Amino acid sequence: MKKTTELKSLSEVELLALLSAASVLRKKNYFGIILEQLLKNNTPSKKIYEALLQTYLFAGFPSALVSLKIFHKAVSKQKSYIGFDLKKYLNRGQNNCKLIYADKYENLLKNIRSFSPEMAEWLIIEGYGKVLGRKGLSLKEREVCIISILSAMKFEEQLYSHINGAVNIEVEKKVILKSIRNLSLINAESSAKFGETVFNLYNRRQNKKSSS
Repeated sequence: MKKTTELKSLSEVELLALLSAASVLRKKNYFGIILEQLLKNNTPSKKIYEALLQTYLFAGFPSALVSLKIFHKAVSKQKSYIGFDLKKYLNRGQNNCKLIYADKYENLLKNIRSFSPEMAEWLIIEGYGKVLGRKGLSLKEREVCIISILSAMKFEEQLYSHINGAVNIEVEKKVILKSIRNLSLINAESSAKFGETVFNLYNRRQNKKSSS
């Protein structure tokens, strides 16, 4: 791997974020090396599982299934599943989404409902309730992983929103920027550059608001 030794200096959340990016970009060799480093660092398998599980929201079931199968072969722990609780997912999803989007929450849902009422509902129940509200990873850790994923996949509008959301829940900006720049370690320089451009755009706009 390019700059392989640098992996050892990455924090747990940085490695989880980079693993998530390697998963959605289908970089199998890099994925294996990062996973090995996480396991060497005694990262709880639950955290790794949750980071990979949530990738299906962004890259789909086929991608997530491939990565989860590789993870299962490496860890070989039996999984259990409690089942659906739509009311719980709805309440949890609304709370989490409000934390992330703050005063933009209502406008976000209004905007999405204007072109897809189903997606507006699924965003809350499926995304922020069923998946991102699960135990095993904190919301801060999930947001850092999501930022890495969206940078890797080059979704500008969503990335900008999640950078703003991460700041809203007090993720340090240096952690956000580092997780984006780390994409160069998996030979995804264009994604790192893309993510940093969006990050800088966010900073400029925030600075402009502060000075006005």
